[in-house]
Amino acid sequence: MPDRPEIVCLCGSVRFVGEMRAVSRDLAFEGIIVAAPVEADGLITAEQKKALGALHLRRIDLADRVLVVNPGGYIGESTSREVDYAHAAGKPVSFTDPI
Repeated sequence: MPDRPEIVCLCGSVRFVGEMRAVSRDLAFEGIIVAAPVEADGLITAEQKKALGALHLRRIDLADRVLVVNPGGYIGESTSREVDYAHAAGKPVSFTDPI
């Protein structure tokens, strides 16, 4: 294992939480630090959603690269903004499924 493990930020729709958990587990077994979105139980307020979105952008800032979990090629509005943010920050972006 290198002195500093790679950090990967997962992005994707909350509808794919199960897939994100599986990808996170697989990456961790490879020795990679995973930064993933928060799983919110139940409804969240608009203010909480905004705060969580801003926090996720900071995860992208910390990451070495971004991996979008996009079964079937699906990319929603929020994920699209996160991909644009990652590109603007010079972070490599890859996808689990073709887009």
